[in-house]
Amino acid sequence: MRDERFDEGCERVLDLGEVHEDQAGLVGGKGAHLGALSRVDGVRVPDGFCVTTDAFRQVVAATPEVDVLLDRLAGADPDDRQAVRAIGAEVRRAVEEAGVPDDLAAEITGAVARTGEGTAYAVRSSATAEDLPTASFAGQQDTYLNIVGSAAVLRHISRCWASLFTERAVIYRRRNGIDDRTVHMAVVVQRMVFPDVSGVLFTADPVTGDRRTATVDAGFGLGEALVSGLVNPDVFRVRDGQVVARTIAVKERAVHALPGGGTQEVAVEPEQRERPALTDAQAVELVRLGRRIEDRFGRPQDIEWCLTDDGFRIVQSRPITTLFPVPDPVPETGENRTPNVYVSVGHQQMMTDAMKPLGWSMWQRTAMVPMHEAGGRLFVDVTPRLASPASRAALLDVMGKGDPLVRDALETVLERGEFGPSVPDAGPAGPPAGGAPDASVTEASVTEADPAIVAELVERSETSLAALERDIRTKSGPELFDFLAEAFEEHKRVLSDPLSIRAIMAGMEATWWLNDKLGEWLGEKNAADTLTLSAPGNITSEMGLDLLDVADAIRPHPEVVAFLNDVDVQDGDGFLDGLVKLPGGGAAREAIETYLRRYGMRCVGEIDITRPRWSERPATLVPPILDNVRNFGPGAAERRFEQGRLRALATEQDVLTRLRALPDGERKAEETKRMIDQVRAFAGYREYPKYGIVCRYFLYKQALLAEAGRLVRDGVLAEPEDVSYLTFQELEDVVRSRRADDRLIARRREEFRAYETLTPPRVLTSDGDAVSGSYRRDDVPAGALAGLAVSTGSVEGRARVMLDLADAELEEGDILVTRFTDPSWSPLFLGVAGLVTEVGGLMTHGAVIAREYGLPAVVGVDRATRLIRDGQRIRVHGTDGYVEILD
Repeated sequence: MRDERFDEGCERVLDLGEVHEDQAGLVGGKGAHLGALSRVDGVRVPDGFCVTTDAFRQVVAATPEVDVLLDRLAGADPDDRQAVRAIGAEVRRAVEEAGVPDDLAAEITGAVARTGEGTAYAVRSSATAEDLPTASFAGQQDTYLNIVGSAAVLRHISRCWASLFTERAVIYRRRNGIDDRTVHMAVVVQRMVFPDVSGVLFTADPVTGDRRTATVDAGFGLGEALVSGLVNPDVFRVRDGQVVARTIAVKERAVHALPGGGTQEVAVEPEQRERPALTDAQAVELVRLGRRIEDRFGRPQDIEWCLTDDGFRIVQSRPITTLFPVPDPVPETGENRTPNVYVSVGHQQMMTDAMKPLGWSMWQRTAMVPMHEAGGRLFVDVTPRLASPASRAALLDVMGKGDPLVRDALETVLERGEFGPSVPDAGPAGPPAGGAPDASVTEASVTEADPAIVAELVERSETSLAALERDIRTKSGPELFDFLAEAFEEHKRVLSDPLSIRAIMAGMEATWWLNDKLGEWLGEKNAADTLTLSAPGNITSEMGLDLLDVADAIRPHPEVVAFLNDVDVQDGDGFLDGLVKLPGGGAAREAIETYLRRYGMRCVGEIDITRPRWSERPATLVPPILDNVRNFGPGAAERRFEQGRLRALATEQDVLTRLRALPDGERKAEETKRMIDQVRAFAGYREYPKYGIVCRYFLYKQALLAEAGRLVRDGVLAEPEDVSYLTFQELEDVVRSRRADDRLIARRREEFRAYETLTPPRVLTSDGDAVSGSYRRDDVPAGALAGLAVSTGSVEGRARVMLDLADAELEEGDILVTRFTDPSWSPLFLGVAGLVTEVGGLMTHGAVIAREYGLPAVVGVDRATRLIRDGQRIRVHGTDGYVEILD
């Protein structure tokens, strides 16, 4: 029965004491962690051994039926749970029927005899894709407790192998991008512990993420009662060496081992039900052990433990994979230290998706303030600005104007009283998160509404951009990185142009002034929204209008429209070549290419340089183009702009007339007219610096991709995409050394997949506390979703919940509901009646363009894409800042 292919170099049974942490491929995640735990000073792990993945592979290789079934499983639709369930059941049956080969059974029986033949065992699955830093796979495979006798151990080892193919395990792997064939199963067999108390210790708060606060769940008997949800646990919260909170549950049931094997649910004696399972001293002692384990593995742990008469036993430890990471370096711990407070850059830039390392490191290099990475996102440390009264007030003010939830999150942190005494003001501290201009650090604002200022600024930017485009073409290798160091300084010089900052602030301050004063004098809410309609020079709104002109070039040609309807958005980027073969296709292609020459550097999530640009994936534009063809008539762009301009003009005349009728009306009207002129002169420019940044980024990207191509040709990298998983500095080192670390790149790919599943908080502390803020309002109807009013008006329609621009399929009157809208979403705004986003503020790009187009909009609506279903009818209250779900 022995498979000779597995003789040489095979290790099929290892004592846990022989296992090392780096052997996860041989003993699985659980086995590797237990082996490492057994060597942590002061930590006791039950004795046992591991049946390795070599043994599992031997059994599978000797069972050809399994190979055929795995092919079927790989071809099954991942959404067809019935097919996954049925094929998985066949695989499990084949594995269990194969059993344990005789020679392997002899090795296992020998290990059982060495540990103690009469001993009861826990037989536990340990897959190679388990207890990973990025995915715990907790509970996905099976564990069997109180297994007595060698024959029963062998039988349950086969059952553990088979559990690799349960429906829940297969689906979990699919969701984490793990191929079934790449995962193998080891089995850990340990002496059974018969505890008085057992439970779970989280060395960081699993809800808030606070790394200083540990949570202990405890109950009587075996831990299965807690894991299965049979009983509510006692919960102890331990911080800085003392219990700071406890909840003692009524524990009516427990699970205990039976003398002959197996387990049984029993009733807890009435007098014991309200007794704490642990004393405070025991909870603190357990957390001390947990901190030791956390230090060993270098990250917060989810630890399963048992307590007997002679102390604690640790039976499992895995990383807590749901915590949002903390920026490096983490400050030293200490009972009286002040935590650092970080504000999310993504919430300011309207891009909260995870960024790849090249993306976030490039943004760091070109940003105006220092930024810290965590979870593939960037954060700005605002701790110094919170430490003194004046800078704190200025920060809260500018954050509140941008996103009230950020302000509330900061105030929540401040209310905890963890900051020491205020320090004297040290002067301006630079822009807030995202590098946006801050009124507290700019020179005097522009007060004259002179259009020549904007024209001059645009010319300056274009001149600098043209020089970059000319010079970067000649650079490669180390010379390219020397050149980029200088280019990044020029990049920041353009961004920090004092005149540019003053122009942006002029538009923003005029908006705030108009909303405040016209609200006070006339009772108007968000009056500036209408007054800024069709403001000139807004590159982002022009981008949407210009796509209407593209539709005009396509609409008259039915064959072109039919052809575009068949384009595969995900894999159809050669469609431009096909257009020229159709009547009218040449004109259609020229219109699209003209558009791409001006806007092709843009894309969703454009602050991440690794994201594919429209020029690289032009098929992304096909859905919004077709929406425009279907929903608009010829000349719509010019009509829409003119309608907005006339509406703004009419509102201006109405406001000024009503002001003049008030006491001191002439002065109020004069001041208001000056502010209206100011906002119309400068509001559009607010979008231009971001356009300039993205233009420069595209040139950087093209140069770096050319370098990646050379590295691939020279055999340094496997594929050009590998550079996305290196930071800018790491890529430079690779170019200079001609050596790359393939394991680093592979690890970064895995980390990125994990980071994509995390939701970044608006505010994060160095203790790991993730704070997203809340609206403290009493003016929202029951059942409505609160948000921030950013563009006035009310509209009712069908909700279209969209997470990707490529999914665009809109009809007139639809309301777009999405997570965030950076400038690349603007072409869709013309085809919808309203906008709802989860992220955003008064001056973020989506809000600016919504006002520009006269689109009722509410942003910052927590979990909008999950609480609103696609197709539901909703009502958007853009003036009052909430959304009603009507059905």
